[in-house]
Amino acid sequence: MTATDPALTALSQSWYALSALHGRIEAHIERALQTGHELSVREYSLLEVLSRQHDGPGGHLQMKQVAEAVVLSQSATTRLVTRLEDRGLLSRYLCVTDRRGIYTDVTGPGLALLAEARPTNDAALRDALDEAAKNPGLAPLVRTVEELRLPASA
Repeated sequence: MTATDPALTALSQSWYALSALHGRIEAHIERALQTGHELSVREYSLLEVLSRQHDGPGGHLQMKQVAEAVVLSQSATTRLVTRLEDRGLLSRYLCVTDRRGIYTDVTGPGLALLAEARPTNDAALRDALDEAAKNPGLAPLVRTVEELRLPASA
């Protein structure tokens, strides 16, 4: 395929539409979470991911897994975890079986803030999707997102 290949052009346009939808949704949710709970989208996402882990009361992940889950570099993840740890929302501790492993765990206050912020996140998501659905270029993607059902472990 060449750079002027219609299939590549269509693929590029589709990717742009998906990126635009993601950007709109994330910006809308960011404003709502910052205003209502002083949380960024990344902070909320990290609390959400960790809350779904099942080894321990609040769930924990190794720092490498945290970076993969929130799609950040190791250094950006460390800064994110440190911010939430400084606020008392997360804790870090050494793995008992491998002293090189550091786990991150949601604290009680972190779980409480997540529970408080979840309705805000969900309402902002719904609002952003409803607004995007008015755009003919984004409407098919909105329908796809609304119909998508992932397994519980995803």
